[in-house]
Amino acid sequence: MPDAVLSKAVNVARLAAEEGAPWGTVGDHVGVEFSDDRVATHLFVCLDPAYVGWHWAVTIARAPRAKSPTVDEVVLLPGPDALVAPAWVPWAERVRPGDLSVGTIWPTPADDARLTAGFTGVDDLDSVADRSPIHPSQWEIGLGRTRVLSAHGRDEAAHRWWSGDRGPEAPMARSVSLACSTCGFLLPIGGPLGQAFGVCTHDMSPADGCVVSLAFGCGAHSESVLVDREPVGVPTQDATPYDLMDLSQS
Repeated sequence: MPDAVLSKAVNVARLAAEEGAPWGTVGDHVGVEFSDDRVATHLFVCLDPAYVGWHWAVTIARAPRAKSPTVDEVVLLPGPDALVAPAWVPWAERVRPGDLSVGTIWPTPADDARLTAGFTGVDDLDSVADRSPIHPSQWEIGLGRTRVLSAHGRDEAAHRWWSGDRGPEAPMARSVSLACSTCGFLLPIGGPLGQAFGVCTHDMSPADGCVVSLAFGCGAHSESVLVDREPVGVPTQDATPYDLMDLSQS
């Protein structure tokens, strides 16, 4: 059962708060909280304008058979409406794509699920046939790379690209009727990702030099051709006086 002496020791707690806090910053008493039957914390409004919503917390205790409480500590604690700093997040979890700059090193975990073991020796090529003089078969299988992209990493990238700014649901793609799959400026890419993505090569496109979904599209499509039309507003030989009159006078 909470100690009645501690509950009533508001003045004792206030004197302790005023002694430990800057002058004039201890406000009204807002309540008492018990952490044990003989340990209580009295809360007072903090009047410091830099700490709106904070409370001066004075913890007091009473030993068995003692007639008066003892002050344990005086601290400043945030209330439910206090402005506090957000929870600390490690840099590795806080950084986002685009945050890396010149000189920044982004380490890759040894157990990254997006990567799998690659081929690092020439002997690994014995069972690999070079399909053409210019086909980069050694790069394709990962010769010289300790790790290569895993199926998980491939699928994760495909999902990110498809749902990103150059996917079929992007505002740019939804504003046009022609897709990248029929554009002459689309550069195909090899591998399984080539079934859904390519690289844009149009210098006027916002996606120039970027991976785009085949279902993406923009106004720089190769088949968006100019159509010769008669200039609007040029009078013809058989125009009537009504056609040429100043409509502002009507």
